[in-house]
Amino acid sequence: MASSIGFSLTPPFFHGNTTTTTRSIFSPSCLGGGSHPLPNARRRRLSHRRSSFKTRISAKVAEKSALQYRKLGDSDLEVSEITLGTMTFGEQNTEKEAHQILSYAFEHGINTLDTAEAYPIPMKKETQGNTDRYIASWLKSQPREKVILATKVSGYSERSTYLRDNGKVLRVDAANIRESVEKSLKRLNTDYIDLLQIHWPDRYVPLFGEYLYDPLKWRPSVPFVEQLKVFQELIDEGKVRYIGVSNETSYGVMQFVNAAKVEGLPKIVSIQNNYSLLVRCRFEVDLVEVCHPNNCNVGLLAYSPLGGGSLTGKYIDINSEAARRGRLNLFPGYMERYNRSIAKEATIQYIELAKKHGLTPVQLALGFARDRPFMISSIIGATSVDQLKEDIDAFLKTERPLPPEVMSGIETVFKRYKDPAIL
Repeated sequence: MASSIGFSLTPPFFHGNTTTTTRSIFSPSCLGGGSHPLPNARRRRLSHRRSSFKTRISAKVAEKSALQYRKLGDSDLEVSEITLGTMTFGEQNTEKEAHQILSYAFEHGINTLDTAEAYPIPMKKETQGNTDRYIASWLKSQPREKVILATKVSGYSERSTYLRDNGKVLRVDAANIRESVEKSLKRLNTDYIDLLQIHWPDRYVPLFGEYLYDPLKWRPSVPFVEQLKVFQELIDEGKVRYIGVSNETSYGVMQFVNAAKVEGLPKIVSIQNNYSLLVRCRFEVDLVEVCHPNNCNVGLLAYSPLGGGSLTGKYIDINSEAARRGRLNLFPGYMERYNRSIAKEATIQYIELAKKHGLTPVQLALGFARDRPFMISSIIGATSVDQLKEDIDAFLKTERPLPPEVMSGIETVFKRYKDPAIL
């Protein structure tokens, strides 16, 4: 669908077959406060750390991998086109399994992993933090500068009060952000976070399967400037390198970028939103314009490129062993939008398309996500090394880009099933 949404399929935005894409065109209207002078004492205190950052910016393992690496927004981070998602660690995966998955990922060229203070999923007090602890025990044997570590501070929540010492409603304010970061650093056993993201906004927005904005649910929220000010403090203290958002809208991205510009505060460099063959419109309609490198230059880190596993086809036969072991059946109500909608009909169509062109469903789904001109990295989770191997192989061995006849087939299905997971 690239041509229909008006992108020029040329650098710097289109990644093509280059190993690394460097973005150097930024709009003055959106550049914001990504870089500004520090006091002399602060500059001296960070000089050693920043010099070491220069050697760790890309954290590549290119010698052993054909994966591509892409510059994340205005940052100095060059992330692999696959980011390892970790939300199953501590729930579906043991610590030993987590270590095996992490090691395989980084041995095969992945240099970025994504976690969150709320993980593992499903969120619950009894397991909260296990994901970070498993990552920390693995990190002990790894060179920290070779790992791009992304985590997330939770947004507004009346249910997950156990995440904070005071047991109150979660907000994205100074106190909550600071407590979240300090606890994450301790669990992860590291002294800095490469990318700190707001997991979901402080203000009301439709979330996790909701589609339409309900104006009656509007509520007062923490000002964007207030959120950015505490991020600035954490960056100045060397605890955070860059910031991003997740489950965010065009309005939110523009507000954060404008606040950064006006107030001279850090600019967000990334957005982590849902994107796949089954979930396209929310990003492609207008976020894609906002995030374009010639506009606000905010890089997309797409989660659920396999639609929570649905696009593998394993849930088509609900009685299959793979379906019974899948998270959509293990956790009733979880991602039910893929079970209670016409997403299954669309998935069958995509599976038939893949078969027609000699592809597996995984190759079709991940090849599609990989080739999008606005994609920086696809976040892929796996509960086994075998799953992860299949996913990495889909990136490396599937024709790049997907042939025109395959893309044409995808668009034909899309025209009939636009975002079929909407309930």
